[in-house]
Amino acid sequence: MINKNFGFGTQIRKSPYFDSTIKWGATGFSVYNHMYIPRDFGSPEKNFWNLIEKAILCDVAVERQVEITGPDAYKFIQLLTPRDLSKLSVGQCKYVLIVNNKGGIINDPVLLRLAENHFWLSLADSDVLLWAQGVAVNSGLNVNITEPDVSPLQLQGPTSAEIMIKLFGEDIKNLKYYWFREYELDGIPLIISRTGWSSEFGYELFLRDGSKGNQLYEKIMEAGKEHGLQPGHTSSIRRIEGGMLSYHADADINTNPFELGLDRLVNLENEFNFIGKEALKKIKQNGIKRKQVGLELDCDPLKGPNTTFWAIYKDGKNIGKVTSAVYSPRLKKNIALAMVEINNSKIGNNLKVIFDDKEINLEGCDLVSKLELLIATAISQRIEIDLFSMIMDDCELSWGELYSQYVGKNVLNIFRQDYGYKKGTYIKIWDGREDNEHLVDIIDSLDPKNTNFKEAVYNSLQKAYPE
Repeated sequence: MINKNFGFGTQIRKSPYFDSTIKWGATGFSVYNHMYIPRDFGSPEKNFWNLIEKAILCDVAVERQVEITGPDAYKFIQLLTPRDLSKLSVGQCKYVLIVNNKGGIINDPVLLRLAENHFWLSLADSDVLLWAQGVAVNSGLNVNITEPDVSPLQLQGPTSAEIMIKLFGEDIKNLKYYWFREYELDGIPLIISRTGWSSEFGYELFLRDGSKGNQLYEKIMEAGKEHGLQPGHTSSIRRIEGGMLSYHADADINTNPFELGLDRLVNLENEFNFIGKEALKKIKQNGIKRKQVGLELDCDPLKGPNTTFWAIYKDGKNIGKVTSAVYSPRLKKNIALAMVEINNSKIGNNLKVIFDDKEINLEGCDLVSKLELLIATAISQRIEIDLFSMIMDDCELSWGELYSQYVGKNVLNIFRQDYGYKKGTYIKIWDGREDNEHLVDIIDSLDPKNTNFKEAVYNSLQKAYPE
């Protein structure tokens, strides 16, 4: 048993859940945002299976909040991030980036809007409180920036919904993905959101009174007993499977959003101004020189995640680095995230990685692996647009083609019903070709940008259908 009084001095803070995590078996910690975070409850593989099969409770109080209030709070938040916040409602969360004047990423927090001019930035590991306070000094905006008494817990995994229903009642089921509400549990004040850093279904519970930390932790563990809940920690295995970024590993101040495929979080055409806008415009115009990719490592199963950046070589030249690597027991392969030169970022590149004085072969993540990841994220009720887009690229399918085919297939299904599909009178083969083949010809002959595209497809099917 670890002595709960261990530590490196008062400069590294303990979370409100610290004593409970020790009680429930935490044996190793790291430091994140100047606070201890439990990183070891035994086998990382067991933690992974607990997460994807049942549920785990994670002390993530290290995800400190930067609270921004005042008459100009909204204007100030929009100044900090390139993502358009004009449609952000009270009670809603958004994943955002904070960049510096050169377009480098300072942090990738989740933003919560508590009121019209009341926001929290739920942080990754970097001193955004100091950055925001520094920006405010010269902004000319009337804002107040503090660190509130707020400490998140993450309840993640497929049985987390049942545990939350037991604690908060059936109403919790109505909480939508990336939305939050205020709750109280036996006098413990909370904000609960349908978010998490796990790539699985789950919730975050933002405790608003640090003195009640251990009380809250114990209540959740007790409620989760019958649903297989285990104490745990954020899973490197699952986050790399899901392509989730870890700041300081997969992104830092020298990384821009376009290198990470996070273009959707950067709005350059809107009128609002933000720090780094001109730099990001220039980067987009000139094009990126490197890009994040997914890798498979052809070697014996890794014993744990990488603790250094591994160099990547092609034809004897260093063309990038592995940023995060781990063995996935579900995929039964070593998987990794890496940053490589843009001309070596295409699927199917055979490269070499050097780590621990060993050289191993590496392949870019193939289409099948991407589809496996897409299925895994879909099961966890997440939408990975970047991953979906990469799959479309591999299939040589544009967004316009996807739209045309989606609309066309739906119209064909309606047409089939209208013409006797259920009765068994529908004719599927016309002139020696299936209706799907006729549909392809019809779609190719029409303009999908036309507002009457749907009706035009239906009318064309009517004309082609045998009397």
